Amino acid sequence: MDQSEVVRLTNWAGNVTYGAVRVHRPESVEEVRRVVAGSRRVRALGSGHSFSLVADTAGDLVRLDGLPPLVEIDTARSTVTVGAGMRYAEVAAELHRNGFALPNMASLPHISVAGSCATGTHGSGDGRRCLSASVVALELVGPDGGLAELRRGDDGFPGAVVALGALGVVTRLTLDVEPAFEVAQSVRVGVPLDEVAGRFDEVFGAAYSVSAFTDWRSGEAAVWLKRRTDAPRPAWSGGRAAEGPVHPVPGMDPAFCTEQLDRPGPWHERLPHFRPDLTPSAGQELQSEWFLPREAAAEAIARVRGLAGRIAPVLHISEIRTVRGDDLWLSPAHGRDSVTLHFTWRDDPDGVLPVVGALQERLVPLGARPHWGKVSTTPASEVVGRYERAPDFARLARELDPAGKFGNSFVDALFPRA
Repeated sequence: MDQSEVVRLTNWAGNVTYGAVRVHRPESVEEVRRVVAGSRRVRALGSGHSFSLVADTAGDLVRLDGLPPLVEIDTARSTVTVGAGMRYAEVAAELHRNGFALPNMASLPHISVAGSCATGTHGSGDGRRCLSASVVALELVGPDGGLAELRRGDDGFPGAVVALGALGVVTRLTLDVEPAFEVAQSVRVGVPLDEVAGRFDEVFGAAYSVSAFTDWRSGEAAVWLKRRTDAPRPAWSGGRAAEGPVHPVPGMDPAFCTEQLDRPGPWHERLPHFRPDLTPSAGQELQSEWFLPREAAAEAIARVRGLAGRIAPVLHISEIRTVRGDDLWLSPAHGRDSVTLHFTWRDDPDGVLPVVGALQERLVPLGARPHWGKVSTTPASEVVGRYERAPDFARLARELDPAGKFGNSFVDALFPRA
């Protein structure tokens, strides 16, 4: 489908208007192959939840949400193969019906599997790696329209999963799964940030998945604990138990959030913060996030607190999480266990960007890597310098896409071609 004469597409937040000359919504992999083969430059678009220009293009844009729904479970191998346009909520529900689970979920179950994996999107938990780390195989359309499959163990596979769309259009992915499990979610409010920083390992090791929400100015956090019901109850119990359901953003309706108050339920109905059947906001926001070495957590928190007066006027809420390290070349958690500092900003670019710059000045010296899909002003050369396998990725991109058909301004700035 060509929408170039109908409307200019925007991302979910509305801060990016895609510059594509044509927008396609193919309904089969064969259509994707024809579009790619006939394009000079082409990019794929998932659910449009990135706040950066990672999916933008001045050429052809291929929406993947028109592809046939595919959730194919291999019980013998404990894997599931999914279509690239599928959203996590759809995949998770089908897995659960068949007695399986993904090890991790992001805050929003509304996001697409392919787009999330391509940008290194993550959930939370000391033992939980980013969503991309569950990928065991992927199928992608190359520059000539041919199909290729890469599997875990193949040369270049660790560079092909978090690939920013620069290697081809992914049409399906195969993910590790495990037996389904139950989770109970509870919230501790009024937790001093001094305790979050000073007892960091205890706080973030208290449950299967842990998130601390703060506005930085109050000096307190609300800590969300998502425990597996087959694991011991958390030993840590700072602050006080929330008396009723809460929303991460104070004053917002908790009806949008997943079940709390320590009530057990299916993994996919507790690990995300938000329910799949309700959109938590209308997109009037911006987001930034930085991954830092876990051992820098206390210092990073202290440095952000030093900017609380500047942050608060343009902030909805901030979230602190942990992510286990992985071996994916462009994963922001590559090679190190990480703490992530996430900021959901008000829709005020003029007010937000100077604060983003101030945060970067304080966090980059600690080893911060920005999330590929969030708002950042760190120069591309400085970002790439944080990834030791970046030269290997650049070589892989030249090998699989010699003419740079899958590039765009975002990718080309990171990996310029001679």
